[in-house]
Amino acid sequence: MNSAELTSSITALANAIACMLSTDEIVFLAVIITQLGDTLTTIATQQSLRASCANKSM
Repeated sequence: MNSAELTSSITALANAIACMLSTDEIVFLAVIITQLGDTLTTIATQQSLRASCANKSM
């Protein structure tokens, strides 16, 4: 899947979800997904830093 297909798929998914939810529910879901993304980024960054430090100590 190229980047245009990926963004189109995400947009289609967002539109499909939005059709089924109230405005308050959309906002709540967006906040949850944002926190999930931020947390996954934090975990990935920590894993990368640990791997980098482990490689330097070898």
